[in-house]
Amino acid sequence: MARTIVVTGAASGIGEATADILERQGDTVLRVDLEKGDVTGDLGDRDSIAQVAQKIADISGGRIDGLVANAGVSSPTPLSPKINYIGTVRLIEALRPLLVESGAPRISVTTSAATLQGNDEKLVDLLLDGDVEAALARGAELAEQGPEAGYANYSSSKRAISRWIRRVAPTDDYAGLGIGINGVGPGQVRTAMTKELFASEEGRKQAATAMPTPFNGPADAEDIAAVHAFLVSAANSRMTGQIIFVDGGFDALSRGDDIWGTA
Repeated sequence: MARTIVVTGAASGIGEATADILERQGDTVLRVDLEKGDVTGDLGDRDSIAQVAQKIADISGGRIDGLVANAGVSSPTPLSPKINYIGTVRLIEALRPLLVESGAPRISVTTSAATLQGNDEKLVDLLLDGDVEAALARGAELAEQGPEAGYANYSSSKRAISRWIRRVAPTDDYAGLGIGINGVGPGQVRTAMTKELFASEEGRKQAATAMPTPFNGPADAEDIAAVHAFLVSAANSRMTGQIIFVDGGFDALSRGDDIWGTA
């Protein structure tokens, strides 16, 4: 049965590929992006998020079956936590009433294999505590220390959203309402954003050093999109609270064979 799925960041890359796959399989897709799509808006702005949610409600008739929360940025500034965590959580919560109207509501979030890299514990905790002003101030402090320290804005935002997914998944507000929520963590992906990086031998070596991908090398956007498409399908009837790393083996290399060592 055809489903109505919202895809954010749908103008390019993983979001566009996900929307294309869903449409090919017969679903109705509402594409959301900053300037181009069925619904446009700035997911870094609270008022804009409210307007986006209302427009989605109007177009969908008050019911959606799935959400692929893919919109995000890779910036060594507070923009990363602002979009990747704060805006993402706000939009998910704003659309939850529409999802509840579905017989099989599902959410899939684009996180990142950067979740497994170094991050700023203080920033992660502030985000999870919902202290927006302090989190953005901490992000600004990191950015002021230069791009290396500033990178923690990105990796920490992805660590925080991954933890948030696992935190809320089994609760009454999600599992209790039949809403499955999972994350997809890409590793190296060939998109317009990374085209310049992969264009040179030096760039490819840099990427391989930072995030090795022994299984079939860097992914294409469609490889990640296929996983999103399954996670928001009714066929995904039991999986929730999982962060699925589609990373060519980086997770296995970085964390090893025993990820169950602590409770």
